Amino acid sequence: MIKDITLGQFFPGDSLLHRADPRMKIITALIYIVFVFVAKATLAYLFVILFTLFLVFISRLRFRIILKALKPVIFIMVFTAFFNIFWTRGEGEPLFSYGIIRIYKEGIWFAVMMVLRVACVLAGSCVLLTYTTSPIALTDGLERLLAPLKKIHLPVHEFSMMMTIALRFIPTLVEETDKIMSAQKARGADFSSGGIIKRAKALLPVLIPLFASSFRRASELATAMECRCYRGDKGRTRMTTLRYSMTDLALLLLLLFFGAGVILINIFLPHILSFGI
Repeated sequence: MIKDITLGQFFPGDSLLHRADPRMKIITALIYIVFVFVAKATLAYLFVILFTLFLVFISRLRFRIILKALKPVIFIMVFTAFFNIFWTRGEGEPLFSYGIIRIYKEGIWFAVMMVLRVACVLAGSCVLLTYTTSPIALTDGLERLLAPLKKIHLPVHEFSMMMTIALRFIPTLVEETDKIMSAQKARGADFSSGGIIKRAKALLPVLIPLFASSFRRASELATAMECRCYRGDKGRTRMTTLRYSMTDLALLLLLLFFGAGVILINIFLPHILSFGI
């Protein structure tokens, strides 16, 4: 299961999203996340889901890749749903009552909406950013967007580099974890049986070599950068210059259409339903 995690990977392609400027993809990803949280009405959530599926379609990525991206947060989504079902109070009679436990239809509805919101945010942001943007392009785009902050002496280049290296090393660490667990299983380790405490203790022999390997890789990366005379952004040139194109305008208009649709559904749909239309 661990080796199937695709979070942080880049899948080369020639879709509209792949060709878009990384700066525009960062901007549209932020717009997308904001309007996913703005959605309130039922049809607004349905519109969000359909738009997210449309993003997957135009990215030309396999849908199972998106499903794999949700694996790391399944526990978070289940915990969120569980928490909202049992802690959200409704106005009418509860659907289920036992002792101090009360389950209302509002709680079930809110739990479903929260799970859908988390899934859409993760899927949409992965499609718009990491899956369709190379780490180098993502670094350049983030650095160019934050360039005005250099005037107040903020280390923009270093921040962009750290973010990109962290994303780049997620698949590497996942692969390393899978190799260590396979080696431990060959020596008789059991990671699937017992309670939570027993499973947590069984992971200790995995974490120690994983941390050691991570520090070794970090040291090797630092040595390689020093050997190539890396000095940050001082005197640095770029092979390609980022330029906006009609593709970026089309992507921006698409996201603005998405935001306008969410707002209009939130504002006008309740009034339309109240008149029975």
